[in-house]
Amino acid sequence: MSIENAKKIAVVGDGSWATAIVKILLNNVEQLNWYIRLKEDIDYIKQRHHNPRFLSSVELDVDKLNLYNSIEETVADADIIVFVIPSAYVLAATENCKKDVFKDKFIVSAVKGIIPEIHETTCDFLHNKHNVPMSNLGVVSGPCHAEEVALERLSYLTLSAENVEDADYLAKLFSCKYIKTKSSDDIFGTEYSAILKNIMAVASGIAHGLGYGDNFQSVLISNAIREMKRFVDEVHPITRDIKNSAYLGDLLVTAYSQFSRNRTFGNMIGKGYSVKSAQLEMNMVAEGYYAVKGIYEINKKYNVEMPITEAVYRILYEKISAVMEFRLLSDIMD
Repeated sequence: MSIENAKKIAVVGDGSWATAIVKILLNNVEQLNWYIRLKEDIDYIKQRHHNPRFLSSVELDVDKLNLYNSIEETVADADIIVFVIPSAYVLAATENCKKDVFKDKFIVSAVKGIIPEIHETTCDFLHNKHNVPMSNLGVVSGPCHAEEVALERLSYLTLSAENVEDADYLAKLFSCKYIKTKSSDDIFGTEYSAILKNIMAVASGIAHGLGYGDNFQSVLISNAIREMKRFVDEVHPITRDIKNSAYLGDLLVTAYSQFSRNRTFGNMIGKGYSVKSAQLEMNMVAEGYYAVKGIYEINKKYNVEMPITEAVYRILYEKISAVMEFRLLSDIMD
């Protein structure tokens, strides 16, 4: 399908990244459908023009918003759907939806994680479970923290689609005075990179928690981008520049930023927190926790050399000492 004449956009998800995307899109659309899970949150937004749970400083133009607590109602009259549910909740959120709920829709995944129960990316899930053609799927990626969108700090996004014209249209849709965009046809590479960089950010956080300094961090991230390149090149071997912002840029901001949930989660693990206690204290989803198991399982098919991913997996899922794993990791990095 061509999305050039799309009339209605819908956002499915109500977390901080979803709220940031709603803020961005409201610059360019007259009406926007938005799925909010809880009825009381819908009532709050209508009355106070803010999301009560996430990015509560962002003022929302409720005259442009159509709020629903049903995914099927949210997407019914939409041509383009931006899917922004954290990967851990995708199956639960969609389990009661009809199989053809996304028929003839163009879906843009802004989910930067692996669906843990099935070890699939969101695009794979929508394609395999809901029969969405790959030509009707897109990905939004790039170094762009929701918190900085809320502050309208200049940020960059890459919009990917199989059809370059569709990617160009999406890039215009997401562009505004504080968001610069570019288009790409690398759906698989950008989606997997958005997942992999979260694993690398967990590793960066663990290193910081263990007391490693900036010198080690620079080597770690240098090795991380090469590990990401090996994986995406094996999964989808096309010509791509791994130094572009959708790949390297997103890795850098997630590995170093104070706003990075995955770095924060890893830092707590490095300091000795258990996975459960770190998750409870954060009260937010660190996609890297689920991503590392998913990528670990997927890589059994590809057998790519992924020492950082394997180290993080062993620390989080096999409860191997972080001190020992990073001592071993440091010996093989260059």
